[in-house]
Amino acid sequence: MWSYYGAKTNVVQHYPPPRHGKIIEPFAGTARYALRYFDREVLLVDKYEVIIKIWKFLQSCSANDILSLPRFTHGENINNHKYDCEEQRLLMGFLIGYAHRSPTDKATVRARERPNRLNYNINQVAQNLWKIKHWQFQWSSYEDIPDQEATWFIDPPYQFGGHCYRESNRNIDFNLLADWCQSRTGQVIVCENTKANWMDFKPLVSQQCSSGRNYEAIWTNGQSSFDFKQLSIF
Repeated sequence: MWSYYGAKTNVVQHYPPPRHGKIIEPFAGTARYALRYFDREVLLVDKYEVIIKIWKFLQSCSANDILSLPRFTHGENINNHKYDCEEQRLLMGFLIGYAHRSPTDKATVRARERPNRLNYNINQVAQNLWKIKHWQFQWSSYEDIPDQEATWFIDPPYQFGGHCYRESNRNIDFNLLADWCQSRTGQVIVCENTKANWMDFKPLVSQQCSSGRNYEAIWTNGQSSFDFKQLSIF
């Protein structure tokens, strides 16, 4: 619903669909997978408190609440505006930026290059609010989630490149995370890139990003189309 560093916006359609009535995202971020299958029971968990605050705020909002958010031009400081609550300001800090790791204070150069971008972002949020009214949110670490039958969509800060997050890969023991992923009950989908070696990841899809071409990878405990065909993405 908003732009965030590492979001699966352009590749989410390549992941296997959920096989269970509940989806759990232990490193939720902007939860592109859950939004794609929003009608399921959904639990979002994130260690970065700002993310959970924004999700809870959005769940309480109406479309008109979102559409009435202020508009800003390039270089304008959003802190000069008076907000109804902290969560409103945090959301605006993401909406005026692009793929940021945390809310920013000023509208980026994209606001000048694409002056209608903020309007588009706000409209996108307003149009999707109804999808999350039944969701649950939890501010905690992945280890705190009780094991249960579900589709687990696990998208942690990557082993290579995940140092940029506020809750970065420096705080992750990838050996422990690998054991935890493999011990989940139900369908498990783990996201990474092809440089990672903490699980037996398979290439999924390539995409162009600001730092060059990135190769997304997947580990899953169930059969998928990737078990039956040779991928040619290199």
